[in-house]
Amino acid sequence: MGPEHHHRASLSRLYAAFTLIRTVDEAEQFLKDLCTPQEISAMADRWQVVQPIMAGVPYRQINDETGVSVTTVGRVARCITYGTGGYDLICRREAEADAMRTTDQNSDPETGEAE
Repeated sequence: MGPEHHHRASLSRLYAAFTLIRTVDEAEQFLKDLCTPQEISAMADRWQVVQPIMAGVPYRQINDETGVSVTTVGRVARCITYGTGGYDLICRREAEADAMRTTDQNSDPETGEAE
């Protein structure tokens, strides 16, 4: 088995490792050990601009409000449009989790019903 096979296997193990993360603290620990601070910062910049792009905010406005370069904003926008759907998938899951937290916060603790 050649280097390409080993590289694909390493990628599969890495992707599987992300599925084992259970908390924000665990994610932070793993990413701080795995990535340089600059790599984490670059990923955070990309993630920060996803929602404004999806909401149709102009790239320059996103740049002005976040400080993320227009080049990075454009790259993320291309991934949203032509990528694998990963940004959309996680944005939907994030929205679902936010909705569940809001519902839980607005429920009566004794009955579980909305107040």
